[in-house]
Amino acid sequence: MKYPALFIAVLLIASCGGAPDYSPKPRGYFRIIYPEKKYQAYTEGCPFTFDYPQYGTIEPDRSRGAKPCWQNIQFPQFNATLHLSYQPVTSPKEFNELVEDAHKLSFKHTVKATSIDEAAIAYPERNVYGIYYTIDGNAASSAQFFLTDSTKHYLRGALYFNSEPRLDSIQPVLNFLKKDVDVMIKTFKWKK
Repeated sequence: MKYPALFIAVLLIASCGGAPDYSPKPRGYFRIIYPEKKYQAYTEGCPFTFDYPQYGTIEPDRSRGAKPCWQNIQFPQFNATLHLSYQPVTSPKEFNELVEDAHKLSFKHTVKATSIDEAAIAYPERNVYGIYYTIDGNAASSAQFFLTDSTKHYLRGALYFNSEPRLDSIQPVLNFLKKDVDVMIKTFKWKK
């Protein structure tokens, strides 16, 4: 009886062999297929117009507290949303508060951001002015801006991805969508 148990124990130990050399594989990401850049005009009932990509869909903001002309441009294939919120300006005090809010909301990402850059937007021939905030790092929003005519109109935009912010994985799509945001800003006009 001793020998069969010893034989089985030796057989089990011998059959296990050495542990295979395991090294973790790097994380893989999905292949991204970028659509062709074609633009269409947004001319709905709001006091502004702009061009946006055909692969984006505009939907009214359905969040609680949303106001008229608050829109979301959805990019479902990239799991991203460009939130647009329009506010009519009724006084210089209100205008200053809106500009300060845009600054605060952009710099709220300082906790995760590695840097936040501001760039002035100025198209005097169309009476469009503003600031574009580029937020680097693993922040929830990587691009924010506001546009105004400084007297009657104010529009704020913020690009968000509907996933955990990891700059290394969203960077190619972010660069692709930032070009669309640039086109939107360059073609933006206030209706009279």
